[in-house]
Amino acid sequence: MAEVEAVPTFGSELKDGFKPANVWVANGIAWLGDIESFYRERSVIEKEYSAKLTALAKKYFEKKARKSASLSVGDSPTMTPGSLESASLTTWTTHLTTLEKRADEHERYGNELVTRVADPLKHISTRFEELRKRHVEYAEKLEKEREGSYADLRKIKGKYDAVCQEVESKRKKSESAFDKAKAQSAFQQQILEMNNIKNSYLIAINVTNKHKEKYYHEYLPEVMDSLQDLSEFRTIKLNGLWTLAASLENTMLQQSAGQVDHLSQEITRNLPHLDSMMYIRHNMGGFKEPYDKTFEPSPVWHDDDAMVVDETAKVYLRNVLNKSKSQLGDLRREVDRKKREVEQMKRVKQKIRDGTEPKDEVTVVSQLFMMQEDLHQVDRKRLTAEVETSTITAAVGDVTLGAKNHNFKSQTFKIPTNCDLCGERIWGLSAKGFDCRDCGYTCHNKCEMKVPAECPGEQTKEERKKLKQERQEAANSLLKPTGTPVASTSHSELPDLTRSNTMNSLSSGYAASAQRSMSGPLSPAEDAPPELPGPRPPATTIPTSTAGTVRKNRVIAPPPAAYISELPGSTPDGGASRSSSSEQKGKMLYTFEAGGEGELSIVEGREVVILEPDNTGSGWVKVRAGYKEGLVPTTYLEMLSPSAIAPQHTGQSARPPSTYSNSGSSIGTSAAKKKGPAVAPRRGAKKLKYVEAMYEYAAQSENEHSMAEGERFVLIREDQGDGWAEVEKGGSTKSVPASYIRNV
Repeated sequence: MAEVEAVPTFGSELKDGFKPANVWVANGIAWLGDIESFYRERSVIEKEYSAKLTALAKKYFEKKARKSASLSVGDSPTMTPGSLESASLTTWTTHLTTLEKRADEHERYGNELVTRVADPLKHISTRFEELRKRHVEYAEKLEKEREGSYADLRKIKGKYDAVCQEVESKRKKSESAFDKAKAQSAFQQQILEMNNIKNSYLIAINVTNKHKEKYYHEYLPEVMDSLQDLSEFRTIKLNGLWTLAASLENTMLQQSAGQVDHLSQEITRNLPHLDSMMYIRHNMGGFKEPYDKTFEPSPVWHDDDAMVVDETAKVYLRNVLNKSKSQLGDLRREVDRKKREVEQMKRVKQKIRDGTEPKDEVTVVSQLFMMQEDLHQVDRKRLTAEVETSTITAAVGDVTLGAKNHNFKSQTFKIPTNCDLCGERIWGLSAKGFDCRDCGYTCHNKCEMKVPAECPGEQTKEERKKLKQERQEAANSLLKPTGTPVASTSHSELPDLTRSNTMNSLSSGYAASAQRSMSGPLSPAEDAPPELPGPRPPATTIPTSTAGTVRKNRVIAPPPAAYISELPGSTPDGGASRSSSSEQKGKMLYTFEAGGEGELSIVEGREVVILEPDNTGSGWVKVRAGYKEGLVPTTYLEMLSPSAIAPQHTGQSARPPSTYSNSGSSIGTSAAKKKGPAVAPRRGAKKLKYVEAMYEYAAQSENEHSMAEGERFVLIREDQGDGWAEVEKGGSTKSVPASYIRNV
């Protein structure tokens, strides 16, 4: 037979742990007062509960009497049941009657809790506290004896230290004394005294250690074991009172069991469908399902419900069908997976109700609803994809067969780029679009579904550039209206306008330059900074696609100087035209607003005379517009060949029809102006900032500068958060990576 291990005790396990153990036992005895208060308060609650149950039963008897008819057959039944009540109301009557009887049982139970549980608890709590105090007093006496032994030992130790000091003192005297024999004798006597004190000290140590051993291994363990016994006896008495309290409550419940059993039998007779059948018989009603939605033609565009299936529409339908088909398989698998998860969670919920799964049902139901919500969202997408696929297939067949779809990837274009479908610009942190990983096709988000599935496959860099040019030309050609001059995108859809030459320059958009005065033009070479090391490349004029914008050729009305005088009643030079075949002319690509002394404000499309070309690479050109002269950025100017210059006319001549007007009263002013590229600071106008390339960089497009390590540039615009900076060199302003340069 296996030996039973001895139960551990305070004395054998805790050693010198009387004080914390005493606090723990004291807390347990004090806890009896809390338990006593609990039963007294429970008695009050039971009595209050009994009174409230009685009042509650009375209240709902009265409510039932007022609502009996409406609860049985509704507020407006087609036929009344007479004095009959529904099955649920009959069961409810039994429930309220049972409640009144149970109220009497709670009243009786509350009285017994006070007389048989709370009062005895108060009595044993007082007795246990007295016994605990006796243990404390005895433990303090034992501790005082132990401390006395330690004090005696300290005294003997002090004597031993003193005699040792005296021996050392006499030794020193014997060495320097005149009567060495006498001093030596005294020294020897002191040594004998030291030895006796030492022996006494050693004996005292052994005695003290023995007393300590008895204290820690016999006296104190006995007291702690007795304290443990007191605590355990308190638990025994508490268990007895708890058992009595449970027995009293059980007696109350048993006396109520017959009433509850009767109520349970009545509940089982209340079948759920009985009330429903009674209500249905007295409240028959009709139901009409809403009609399906149908095609409703617009009140301003009468059409039918037939799908448009021309070639342009097929492109859009093919893209929609391709996207839906590609998503359908994944969506179906996702729906199946989420359905399995929902079914698994429903089984967990049922196990909780069966009592076989120890989880919180509220948490599980919340998770179940979240899963069902996710399932509904995915299933709606699946249903949408299926309907889109079936609808498009039924109308035009499976048009995705043989399609060469682009491998599009979502992009945020940090460098100016044009959409290959519509030709408009895609640029900026908020301007998102797509580009094909294989052939480089770029488009807006809104244009993605309109792109034909004609991807030529993976292309080299040169092939991509060639395709880009062809696509941009095709996109631009779609914007040119037949039989009218080429206009910008923002005005291509406006009707042709024919203006008479009854306006002067001050009533048109060209008056902006006439409203500004100049104190005299500045030469671009004045106050120029020292030249950068190395040869300066020749002056370069950025092509019309500067800053990533492919310029759309636009025919505008000739400048006023071509057919009327700049000021009413006079010619630009007082009667003789200043223009000659030897003068070089140009045309403004963008509207420029003067920002400093010596600069000239000119509107977009205005022809000017080149007075001082940009031969120094400063990025500025001196021009004359009418009778005003000043500086404009080189990048804003397009040099015109002699053949492109409009012939000069004298007198009043009719203007050609135009789709764009600079006039303040023209419809063309509602369109947004094209924004020109960043302008290099005019040398001599303000201090230039220079940057130096820290690393070598090869330009990835025509809008970027290639850099050699150590090469210097003029800083035009710092990094605005997109990782690029704009710099100028040789009159050309382009972008470079901001992390590749540093200020110098």
